Amino acid sequence: MALIVQKYGGTSVANPDRIRNVARRVARYKAMGHQVVVVVSAMSGETNKLINLAKELMAEPDPRELDMIVSTGEQVTVGMTALALIELGIKAKSYTGAQVKILTDDAYTKARILNIDQVNLKADLDAGYVCVVAGFQGVDAQGNITTLGRGGSDTTGVALAAALGADECQIYTDVDGVYTTDPRLVPEARRLNSITFEEMLELASQGSKVLQIRSVEFAGKYKVKLRVLSSFEEEGDGTLITFEEEDNMEQPIISGIAFNRDEAKITVLGVPDKPGIAYQILGPIADANIDVDMIIQNTGADGATDFTFTVHKNEMNKALAILNDKVQAHIGAREISGDDKIAKVSVVGVGMRSHVGIASQMFRTLAEEGINIQMISTSEIKIAVVVDEKYLELAVRVLHKAFELEGK
Repeated sequence: MALIVQKYGGTSVANPDRIRNVARRVARYKAMGHQVVVVVSAMSGETNKLINLAKELMAEPDPRELDMIVSTGEQVTVGMTALALIELGIKAKSYTGAQVKILTDDAYTKARILNIDQVNLKADLDAGYVCVVAGFQGVDAQGNITTLGRGGSDTTGVALAAALGADECQIYTDVDGVYTTDPRLVPEARRLNSITFEEMLELASQGSKVLQIRSVEFAGKYKVKLRVLSSFEEEGDGTLITFEEEDNMEQPIISGIAFNRDEAKITVLGVPDKPGIAYQILGPIADANIDVDMIIQNTGADGATDFTFTVHKNEMNKALAILNDKVQAHIGAREISGDDKIAKVSVVGVGMRSHVGIASQMFRTLAEEGINIQMISTSEIKIAVVVDEKYLELAVRVLHKAFELEGK
């Protein structure tokens, strides 16, 4: 008998029929003698609907109240999933994040999990219940409802698996695993049987939508066995996220091409080249809880520095307002501008460690198609570039082909 955590995304529970399909799948695992914890998202589109309702009353909704509103989507789904299981004759009980006692910090809309009290869940599992838990949410130390940000249900699932010591965490979504790139963009993309945690972490951080980055971080930190599967296929092994690189001479150098349409570029021109200037620019951005991704600093012959960084597209205007209101007067910047017509494309693979020339091949491939590179960022197993958004799809296709990721 194993303890399995299964997480189902919004498309998997989009309507009562799909919820019944989830219940039947859970029932099969239960019939095998496994203990099962089910984590569900809100129905597909429900969170956006709730956000839009809030925005009808307030253009920039108060974060605490917004979390109160959007958390209701998962509360509906856990109750319906529990009902579907009970209808099949299975003992089931639904939980909100507060009922589980998923403790988070108080960073509303972007909260991070601090602790999970597994006592109630373990007692119900031992009593034969399937525990159905609302993803995406928790409570802070004062009992306020918090949400974990987009894709937070993945994080809930992995965090519960870690807290409970689960044998496996299965992430069910609308695709049957992790692909070399988005097959909707490149039909020749192929499913990977396995991928390392390092590669998955990079793919998630560079824009792959299969898994939320914080869920991969959690899995890696607590050594949670993770598998991505399709909720619309009865059988299949999906993609296993592994902790060790395969000793396989045929393993490709590059495992996947990730892309992100959701970034914006902010440029601060003509600031003094002196110690602390980067902190003076980015400190207020961090204080506003705005995540920064890529950063480039260039010093000219005149001794002035140009500073460029990227943020989420939805936070560009907020970041620009902070720079214009609180920063520019102190640093004496010549100009501050924003550009949300960009995209990020990344090649990822552990094979980069032992192979040279990956960057030059990537840059040559893009140059041959007339695609200009605006920013570059690298790690040991990743090269990411920012390009004009109109070239995104072309860049992904030609890189996928150049690194020979097509195939059966």
